[in-house]
Amino acid sequence: MAGRPAPKKGANKAAPPAQTNNNKRKNSPSKEPSSKKAKVAATATKVAAKGSKKSAKAAVPQEDSEDDDESWAYGAVSGSDDSDIEEMDDEFVSAEEGSDIEVGALDDDFLGDEFAESDEESKGPGAAMFGSDDEDEEEQGEEEEEEEDIFASDSEENSDEDDMEAKSRKLDAAAQAEAEEAEAEMQTNIMLESDKYVLPGDDHEILQSTDLQVVQARIQEIVRVLNNFREMREGNRSRNDYISQLLKDLCLYYGYNEYLMEKLFYIFPVSEAIEFFEANEVPRPVTIRTNTLKTRRRELAQALINRGVNLDPVGKWSKVGLQVFDSPVPIGATPEYLAGHYMLQAASSFLPVMALAPQEHERVLDMASAPGGKSTYIAALLKNTGMVFANDANKDRTKSLVANIHRLGVKNAVVCNYDGREFPGVIGGFDRVLLDAPCSGTGVISKDASVKTNKSEQDFQMLSQLQKQLVLAAIDSVDAGSKTGGYIVYSTCSVCVDENEDVVNYALKKRPNVKLVSTGLDFGKEGFTRFREKVFHPSISLTRRYYPHMHNMDGFYVAKFKKVSNKIPKKEDNVDLDEEEEFTPIVEESGKRNRGGKKSSTAAQSAEEVEQIGFNADEDEELIRASQAKLLQTQKGIKLRPKKTA
Repeated sequence: MAGRPAPKKGANKAAPPAQTNNNKRKNSPSKEPSSKKAKVAATATKVAAKGSKKSAKAAVPQEDSEDDDESWAYGAVSGSDDSDIEEMDDEFVSAEEGSDIEVGALDDDFLGDEFAESDEESKGPGAAMFGSDDEDEEEQGEEEEEEEDIFASDSEENSDEDDMEAKSRKLDAAAQAEAEEAEAEMQTNIMLESDKYVLPGDDHEILQSTDLQVVQARIQEIVRVLNNFREMREGNRSRNDYISQLLKDLCLYYGYNEYLMEKLFYIFPVSEAIEFFEANEVPRPVTIRTNTLKTRRRELAQALINRGVNLDPVGKWSKVGLQVFDSPVPIGATPEYLAGHYMLQAASSFLPVMALAPQEHERVLDMASAPGGKSTYIAALLKNTGMVFANDANKDRTKSLVANIHRLGVKNAVVCNYDGREFPGVIGGFDRVLLDAPCSGTGVISKDASVKTNKSEQDFQMLSQLQKQLVLAAIDSVDAGSKTGGYIVYSTCSVCVDENEDVVNYALKKRPNVKLVSTGLDFGKEGFTRFREKVFHPSISLTRRYYPHMHNMDGFYVAKFKKVSNKIPKKEDNVDLDEEEEFTPIVEESGKRNRGGKKSSTAAQSAEEVEQIGFNADEDEELIRASQAKLLQTQKGIKLRPKKTA
């Protein structure tokens, strides 16, 4: 070692690069990078460390100039003296010459942990210091594998979200397929059960069952069979067998008598009939009508909302109706009600007045007006002009009629108590007449459940006859020569054909001087022109029907006539002479007053006499003048001279 210059003492202060990197790797903890950038930086650090280690192994010591303060390329151990360096140089040269030196002879401080661990795997002399080509290739392969693992983990993180979405879509598709299979199995089972359904016989135990769930299930089964009767019926069973059993079950389930159930059932298709009976079990919404003589609907709604009432407009078809959903106070006892700002009235009761459409300064007759909802509505439309004759045959009911007229501020009404069939004998010549005829009440079963059991065939026959008499009296009470009127509206709160289309068809036959016109109501179902074995006039399709299950209001019927002439054809002009009916007079129990109808065989009241009944302008003028004269004489003592007649 004499020919090699010794390095300066200041050189042993500098740490060799390989040792520095090995110490860093030894002392730094092994942690996974938290982000992609951290992983890439760690990979770069590892590669740099490996490169520095290789350069340290392959480095050859070079002589330094006297002015150079740096140490050997492979470095010196900090704190070693010149003798140590000479020993290291000798060992280094012997390694270069290929001498067989064990790696363990080197200082552990110089080799570090990495070189010490690799001693076991070394196969040749000096391998621990410089390594072999195979080890370099292995280390390079390991570096590439580490880099590939890092970038592969990055790509896996990027595809995690896509994998989750794909798995989610697969799960959704599987759930949907399972649901469809379950639905298909259920439908298959239903079809099989319906095919196997057998009607119970008359002596079957199930007919005596009062379990409503069993009855309801049987009703549903029969309805399903009737809707697809050709494919689902049992053997040679007829449709009447199923309907007969269904009617019995419906009577038991809903509580109707057999006559009324059969009468209502045949008005609708099978499924719709069940909906109608179900709707009759639910009360109709509470509705009120704004009295436009005292307030407007917006102001009334705001006042009631301020009191905590939950309400909405009844619909686009009405400008005065409000539907009440909830109220913390009784809706019939609010200050607004007592002040006459509104009237508690069913929505269906708006319809006949809207169809009548009275005009200002007209004279209108309401033949059955109690308790006054329709009469006061007419007065509001007239704006307290003209005259409203509010008649009712029941004297007790006129008390509530008078009370409502006063409360709502109506000033153009006259309350009278006559049998409607006495018109026009009492007074006639009206511009418009409203007849809301007495009926069976089959449209308001939700309000009066007693209708289910207390109506019989005799009741319907009597009511139908009364309605026919009343509608003829209403037609005769109208003046066909009215400039603005000449209209009659017939309405009932029934859904039965006997009280509706049958009565209107009768009126068209008996009074050819009237015709049906549009009601002006833009909703509702058309009246029947055919019903079972009956055939009606084609114009009856202009009438309107309303059902609780379709329109969420009471069952109702509205028809509007237009009187084209005051002349009624004579008997010889009437084609249906054989069908002329004699109306038997109805006498009160007291016998004081005969409220009998017309007798077709009596010649005293001929068509010409009926034509002359009406308002006599001269007679009215004389009566008014006499009344004014009497009033002036009693109050102011003024006597009017009688009018001279030519």
